[in-house]
Parts: sequence; structure tokens; C-alpha cells
Amino acid sequence: MEINIGKKNSHKIFFFKCPSCGLSYSTTLPSFIKNELPELVDISSKKLEGAFKRGNLKFYDSQGVDSIQFRKRIGKIESGTMICFGDKIEVIRGFPKIRRTLMLNPSLKDHFSDEVAVEEKMNGYNVRIALINHKITAFTRGGYICPYTTKKAPELMDLTDFFRDNPETVICGEMVGTENPYVTHYYPEVGSLGFKIFDLREKVSNHPLTVDEKFETLEKYGLPPVKLLGVFDVEDAPEKVMNIVKKLGEADREGVVMKDPEMKITPLKYTSSKAHADELEYAFRYPFEFGRSFFFSRVIREGFQAYELDESEFELKQRAKRLGESILYPMLDVIKHVSRGDVASEDLVIHVDSYDDAADFVRHLRDLGVVATLLEFEDGKAVIRRIHQSTSDRITNYLRGGLY
Repeated sequence: MEINIGKKNSHKIFFFKCPSCGLSYSTTLPSFIKNELPELVDISSKKLEGAFKRGNLKFYDSQGVDSIQFRKRIGKIESGTMICFGDKIEVIRGFPKIRRTLMLNPSLKDHFSDEVAVEEKMNGYNVRIALINHKITAFTRGGYICPYTTKKAPELMDLTDFFRDNPETVICGEMVGTENPYVTHYYPEVGSLGFKIFDLREKVSNHPLTVDEKFETLEKYGLPPVKLLGVFDVEDAPEKVMNIVKKLGEADREGVVMKDPEMKITPLKYTSSKAHADELEYAFRYPFEFGRSFFFSRVIREGFQAYELDESEFELKQRAKRLGESILYPMLDVIKHVSRGDVASEDLVIHVDSYDDAADFVRHLRDLGVVATLLEFEDGKAVIRRIHQSTSDRITNYLRGGLY
């Protein structure tokens, strides 16, 4: 089935051509969601129409790709799923949410059956890379097409042979490094920018390759995987994983994802105390940009981790000190900063080929609801200023006597 998309009175019109009979017909976006989409995603038209009316299904157009974006989970279809139009309709499923365990010992033994494969969880941003309209395209967790990542991913990895042989496979990975424009973190082996792959999944079904199949495939095509830190018997896994996570934290690394080697059981994640403190430190630098659940969940993780480790009085005091400093110091710094008449902001540095590429990324950030401006561009180096307006406004109000 071929499909083209045109505009008519600001409404999208879909033009279909049946490959068997050659007959063409057209339909509007609501009609497509009612009639064709239910068969593609195996969800009732009533549920999809309701989601469209509530804004949970939206038309999305970026980087030459016309698509329908799942803003929220609908039935079995994950948030971030994209229905992309071109020579054919492509279904790029959203990346499944990975649940977190707070207590390793009971959770791993209850959740997994025989063995647990432990992979490193890296501190970056989740990206799915797929072949869409014969072009390698990078989707963020929410389903947005990131122009920066779309351009950088093929520069960091040679993806030509992989997608020639596996056009129906989606690469799921983490963009990491100090020039990561979403989450900046230094990894010695990565440097400014790198990509690490943690899953390979089928486009429509979202079915993952097993752990062994994934690593074998990545080795075959010379693509960079996340580290496999070990495969352990489920009885030994809690102690092994805790030791691994403690060492990762000491090395300023985030944590682990624990998987069934056959990928028949959903994975779990567990992160280091250092990672919790780093996230809180960043969030309290801009405290009014995050929901209260963000702060609360990280403090809860610390409490359960301290309990399971049965820490000594000295270790507990060190944890409490780290936790308190990650909350108070950055918040005090931003209050002082705003009190001097400055705005709460951060500067992001990326390297791109042209001014237009930098401006394109700024437009992408604005599509995400981020207040951003291109501060300077010279010799391929772009400095982008991200304004945290809510933090600036609310701190200013409270400093002037506003009530909380």
C-alpha cells in the first residue's frame, strides 16, 4: 500500500494506492485512525478515536517524516510509538518501561526464574534508530525525531550494512558523553559523544532479540554494545549485583539493567547511590522544573538501599551527608544566582556541520516545550542556552515576598 499525504483546509488528507488493483482513494486523519489504524496496532477504533480526541494521538511532522505519535500508552501500545508514512506504513513501537527494584534480594529471586544477565545502565538519553523511508532516523523516548541524533548516529556508527540486512529491526540505545545535549555525563571510554546499544527489537511486534543474539549481531556488524557485566544464577545474583553497583557508583557510573537471557521476562533496573545524588543535585539546581515525584522517588531509593546494605553508622552518615548536600547546595546556588537578577539557565555545547543544523536542533527543543536560544555558533561549535523559566519566575516571586 502506497501512501502520500497532502493538506486541505489545514486538515491532513491521506492518499492510498492499492498495489494489487491500482485503485486510489483518500481519507482524513480521523478516518484513518478509525478505519486503518485499528488493524495496524490491534486496538479497537473506539479506543483510538477516544485517544485522538483527548490529544493522546497526534499528527507529527518532522525531518521530512509524517507520522502519528502516541503521546501516552494506549492498550498494549507503548507511549512514544510512531506510525510513520512514506513508501509504506512503518510502526516503530515505543521502548517499554523498565520497572525498578528497591530490594535486590527478594525482587530478583521472585522475578527471574534461572539466570540473570546484568548489563550496565548508562547515563544518557534513550534513542531508537530505525530505517524510515530509506533514511536512518533517530527517535527520542517520547517519539520525537531528534535532528541532532539523526545526523550524529551514522557518524558515530557505520549502520549501512546493518540496516541493509535488517531493515525491520530497531536499534535501541543510549546516546552518552559530554556533548550529549540532553544529559551530560563523562565516560572515559566515550569522551565527547558516543552511542551504546542495549536492545535490538522488531519494528511492529517490539519483540527483542535474546541477549546472546544481540551481542552476536552487534559484533558481526561492528556496533557498540553496553557492557555485559555477567550472567549469574538467580540465587547468587542479588549479592553479585549489589557488589557491581557499589563499584559502578565509586566510578561515577549509573547502575545496571537485569535481564532474562532469553528476554522472555521483563527487565529490571537498579541504580547507585552516587547516581541518585547526581540526579538530585541537577534537579535542585532547577527545582521548579521537576515534579515532586522526581525528588521523592530518589530519596525512597536511598532509604531502601541503605536498609538492604545494613550499613554501618559511618556509612549511613556518609550517605546522609551526600544526600543532604545534593539537595541544599545546588538550591542555594540557584537562589543566589536569581537574586542577582540572572535567570536560571544552562549552556549546552554541540558540534554540528552548519548554523542551520544548530538552529534546527533549537527548533526541536522548542517543539519539546524547552525555552532555548542559539547563543553562538563558530567553527562548527554551537552554544545553546536553555532557560529554566519556571525556576527563575518562582524564585523571583518568593524573593519579593510571594507566598508558597
